[in-house]
Order: sequence, then structure tokens, then C-alpha cells
Amino acid sequence: MSADPIPGRSLVTRRAVRDLVHTAVLTVYGVTGFAGNGPAGRLLERIGLAHPGLRVEVEPALRVELRLTVAYGLPIAEVARQVESSVRYTLRHALGEEPDTVVIRIGKLVHLQSVTPVEVLAPAEPSSSELAASGTDVA
Repeated sequence: MSADPIPGRSLVTRRAVRDLVHTAVLTVYGVTGFAGNGPAGRLLERIGLAHPGLRVEVEPALRVELRLTVAYGLPIAEVARQVESSVRYTLRHALGEEPDTVVIRIGKLVHLQSVTPVEVLAPAEPSSSELAASGTDVA
């Protein structure tokens, strides 16, 4: 790192890029998190020493590798497309350049227990007397 600042230039660390990508990924609907490397990976992530499921390379070119967990029942290809779009937009907006490569792997599907499927019944056709009683001009 230079002691003398260079006018018109800024230095962005790999950690800053990783934080941008992390936020961009978690804002996408359907992504439930990053697929870690088991209990050891989750422990290292909690204490801040590692970020399983997220790898950023800045040299020689900007490259992002993701390993994600996705909610069960959603179209995986669409979620992955939205993740890539979000990552590219965020980096283009924040840094002024897009990553050369974005690699997305789906580590597992997660079934959310709190969400229960709801059976949707088709509404019954209203009778002419119900339409007349509603006060509308449609018969």
C-alpha cells in the first residue's frame, strides 16, 4: 500500500468485495444462505475467520464463486439467474466493474418448516341473484 495517495484512485479490499457480494446474494428471494463445509465451516464463519460458500478472487481478474442453499419448491435456474444479476449489478454500481466470472453452485435445498402449503380452491361462479344483490350492473 502506497503512503502517498494517488488522486482519483481508490483501493478496494477483497473483504469489501466479499461483503458486497454477501449482501447482494442474501437479498435475492429464494436464497436461504450459503452452503458451508459442515460444522467446522459454520464455526469458522461465526467467529469471522472464514466465509464458507463464498469465494472472491480479485487477481488476475474479478471472479466470484458461490455455493448456496435455496428454498425447496422454487425454480433453481431462476434463483441462480437472479443471484448472478444481483451480484453483477451490485459490483458494477459499487466498483464500476463487473466480475469476469460468477460461478453458482447449489449446495442443497431447504424445506422451510414454518411455511405450510395452502390449498387454493377455485371460486364458485356467482349466481344471477347474487350479482343482482351486489348492486353491480353486470348480469
